[in-house]
Amino acid sequence: MAIAPPPEALDELAAAVEPLRIAAPELRWTGRESWHLTLAFLGEVDDSLLAELSIRLERAAMRHAQQRLSIAGGGAFPSAGRARVVWAGIRADSRALAALAASVAAGARRAGAPPPDEGRKYHPHLTLARCRQPADVRNLTGMLQDASGPDWTADAIHLVRSYLTGSSPRYEQMGSWPLRAETGPK
Repeated sequence: MAIAPPPEALDELAAAVEPLRIAAPELRWTGRESWHLTLAFLGEVDDSLLAELSIRLERAAMRHAQQRLSIAGGGAFPSAGRARVVWAGIRADSRALAALAASVAAGARRAGAPPPDEGRKYHPHLTLARCRQPADVRNLTGMLQDASGPDWTADAIHLVRSYLTGSSPRYEQMGSWPLRAETGPK
């Protein structure tokens, strides 16, 4: 489950990432076509669960209002000194975004597709690169600290299937559900 940033936000992120790619060509850099904000990673989901999952995700989306987001800063997991992943951060109403992510994960669990990382603290980000071995990427995260993109309205959530092909995954959108347009009470 994911939120897709608009093209103008991806354009600015691509411009910020280009010097990083040049500075660290040994990393496995993701392309802009794969940049998305994961709400819940579901792992392998049997096709027989898709109908029920769709119902649950639609209900989860209807419970949450559209959100203002922007790309801002960056970092690395688990740490910049021993990174496996380099990421761009998200500026948002952190409570509202975490509540949406929790609602999506709960819907997936009820549909029979429990997220394998459920229970971890939600940390919104866009994956920019993966390291084959733990790497010191403090210079890259330092370069990302001032990265900032335009605000946009997240108005839908998307079910995205990933296919591991070659060196980078390919993504297919399986469904989308709108978030509530009003910001008032449910």
